[in-house]
Amino acid sequence: MIQALRKLVTFDEFVAQYPDNPQRRYELHDGVIVEMAQPVGDHEEVVGFLATKITLEYSRLNLPYFIPKTVFVKPLENESAYSPDVLILNQPNLVNEPLWKKASTVSLAASISLVVEVVSTNWRDDYHKKYADYVGRSPSRRVQMGIPEYWIVDYAALGGREFIGKPKQPTILICCLEEGEYLINKFRGNDRIQSPTFPELNLTAEQIFRAGVVS
Repeated sequence: MIQALRKLVTFDEFVAQYPDNPQRRYELHDGVIVEMAQPVGDHEEVVGFLATKITLEYSRLNLPYFIPKTVFVKPLENESAYSPDVLILNQPNLVNEPLWKKASTVSLAASISLVVEVVSTNWRDDYHKKYADYVGRSPSRRVQMGIPEYWIVDYAALGGREFIGKPKQPTILICCLEEGEYLINKFRGNDRIQSPTFPELNLTAEQIFRAGVVS
């Protein structure tokens, strides 16, 4: 479970006091600092597998992308900051990011090619809060984030039935931005992943769930 640690703080306060503890990961959710649950081994295998395969693909295509170790994604108009499991950045646009040099933080869709969240016990954040902030669909916001592609990788089928079906089964949701909204495609079993960012990526959902392990 995610545990709230402190009273409401601003993003600047969060960055200034971010705990220097490599064994813990923290995010800011609407002004509340939360400590993320320690991921289990299967989760980390899926993250590592995806990061490796995506790195090989953008390297093959000679694209100016990279996957950072620790970077925050900050929605433009709220006091939140997320640390995605896999974040593919478009390096040439980082010169336009006002918080990049001093806080390793990005807020512009042009800097973010793809975000991947591998679902754990805090699955509601991935399906609800982060989904809404990444697409930027809140009508109260004057400036929307609009990340072009967002993957929700639910390898352990933890999410609600409205997202992954009944009976619940491991599912990958690939959310692609179209006219200000996410179009969602779901992949299971031997379905081949279809990514607009990496259309030639040759992976099935099952390969990702098993992190490439062959029995």
